[in-house]
Amino acid sequence: MILHSYWRSGAAYRVRIGLNLKGLNYKILPVHLIKNGGEHNSAAYRAINPQGRVPTLTLDDGNNLVQSPAMLEWLEDVYPSPALLPKHPLQRARVRGVAALIGCDIHPMGNVGPLKYLRSSFGADDAACNAWVGHWISQGFTGVEGLIDGGDFCFGTSPTLADVYLVPQVFAANRFKVNLDAFPKIKRAASYCAAIEAFVRAAPDQQPDAE
Repeated sequence: MILHSYWRSGAAYRVRIGLNLKGLNYKILPVHLIKNGGEHNSAAYRAINPQGRVPTLTLDDGNNLVQSPAMLEWLEDVYPSPALLPKHPLQRARVRGVAALIGCDIHPMGNVGPLKYLRSSFGADDAACNAWVGHWISQGFTGVEGLIDGGDFCFGTSPTLADVYLVPQVFAANRFKVNLDAFPKIKRAASYCAAIEAFVRAAPDQQPDAE
């Protein structure tokens, strides 16, 4: 498999974690989102992902998957062990709820596209953009903090899909200098994940295109 990835992309980061937790071999093919107008805008990349976003997961049979939630659900379907979702339907829904909160409500507010638009259309400087991202991370993390268990991980004693989404968002929070002291359960889960090799190898600074 080939993962078309950008080192600092939160969506690509979560797919790298999922692939690593499943113990799968894959190749990273970097797609730079800034240089040369953004390599994701090239005709070659748009041919495999018409939306022009990262990541894209090219399967061994040549099929391309887009959007990280679809990729992670595919991984869970095709490689069910180790499981990233609990067996009980209610618990599965709780895990998916936290993942969706992070993936749909928090993460998009700090993406390259929205921040570029804030700068070009509203004259936002770096401080304003950082404040924007920090606001949405803090607001979203308030919800996450109230939903997760507060044990070793978001739910239970092993990482789930919720942790796969949480860790990249904590990275973003640190990048944008968001104070996490109000979120002890989030900090605890992130610290436990940081001790797992699959999370370590997926980290942005471990990627071949890291800057």
